[in-house]
Amino acid sequence: MIRKVLISSLALAASMSAAHARTEITWWHAMGGTLGAKLEEIVANYNKSQDKYTVVPTFKGSYTETMTAAIAAFRAHQQPDIVQVFEVGTGTMMAAKGAIYPVYKLMKDAGQAFDPKGFLPAVVGYYTDTDGNMLSMPFNSSTPILYYNKDVFKKAGLDPNQPPKTWGELVKDSKQIMDSGAAKCGFTSGWVSWVQLENFSAWHNQQIGTKENGFGGLDTELTYNGPVQVRHWANLKKWQDEGIFQYGGPVGGNDAPPKFYSQECAMYMNSSASRSGVLANVKDSFEVGYGMLPYYADVKGAPQNTIIGGATLWVLQGHSKEEYKGVADFFHYLSSPEVQAEWSQFSGYLPITKAAYELGQKQGFYAKNPGSDVGIKEITLNPPTPNSKGLRFGNYVQIRTIIDEEFQKMLAGKENAQQALDNVDARGNKLIRDFEAANK
Repeated sequence: MIRKVLISSLALAASMSAAHARTEITWWHAMGGTLGAKLEEIVANYNKSQDKYTVVPTFKGSYTETMTAAIAAFRAHQQPDIVQVFEVGTGTMMAAKGAIYPVYKLMKDAGQAFDPKGFLPAVVGYYTDTDGNMLSMPFNSSTPILYYNKDVFKKAGLDPNQPPKTWGELVKDSKQIMDSGAAKCGFTSGWVSWVQLENFSAWHNQQIGTKENGFGGLDTELTYNGPVQVRHWANLKKWQDEGIFQYGGPVGGNDAPPKFYSQECAMYMNSSASRSGVLANVKDSFEVGYGMLPYYADVKGAPQNTIIGGATLWVLQGHSKEEYKGVADFFHYLSSPEVQAEWSQFSGYLPITKAAYELGQKQGFYAKNPGSDVGIKEITLNPPTPNSKGLRFGNYVQIRTIIDEEFQKMLAGKENAQQALDNVDARGNKLIRDFEAANK
């Protein structure tokens, strides 16, 4: 009798355990430090909010390392459900035939509510195919803005509440700042490729590649060597020689932030998501101001709109139907106004949906934190054009390295701006042809 009761109890316990077993969802990401901690907090809150799924986040290193790890894992049939990929990896992910489960299809198959029109146009446009279908789920989107030292502006006799709007004004202000002794240099910049070429071109509505900057097909070619871009790079070289501009280094430009934090340079251009880092490093040293990127007043159509950086979440094939239901449910939670508003306000990334932005307005966040909405205003200034909705080129991670190399050669006087950008196009196009050949 005791044996029968014991067996029945064990069977009941096993049955209850199976009923309450959660489906595990794996997510590989590239968010380290405080951003990674906040990401894990969001995941923990989701896991507590329901009892069907458990999302397991794993930090895999830099964006490049994370994408490379996911590709290798897919080939070994050990891929995660979700992988975070930076914006310039979009072309590579799209070309990974049979590896991707498009988000628009995932949400439809799972019966999950999903409206791409609820996302900011410049965000959704970057991650859709030519038919307007969203391929990945936006998560952390940013755009470059201008940070400036209000205290330095005051010392130089400038209005601390009026950042320069045009490049002409920026140079004029820089000279006044340097002549007054308030700072040694006018401005520096992170991410020359992203800020001073890709976003510069979009902000001035200038084409950077055929086939709508690569959105129209793999058989695209770079056209960075246009007259507006050549003019700007030539100016950057001139301003570097005059001390107005100080180069912040290749890739992300890691030498740029310290130049601004130490008050060596009065202005600094970098991601809107750098806001929390800027404030943490500046602390009480000086008051930070925020402005839109400068533009050339004589270029028709400028300013247009900036484009995004950051990353989206891609879903990989090869998992169970139940796992995909969990991914869809998690994405629904992740894109909710409350979660997105909290993530945006903590991180400095853009609120990816209109509802999240409107919630932030209702909460009074932007009124209490002046300048926190500059990036949103930039990216929504005008409806994106074929020249300003983003870029989609194969092997673009390597092309960005070429951009840095040619920019450095130009600054060193080894070539002029026209030659540098001609070389960017020529060298970059070879990589695009290699990508095209490998993905036909």
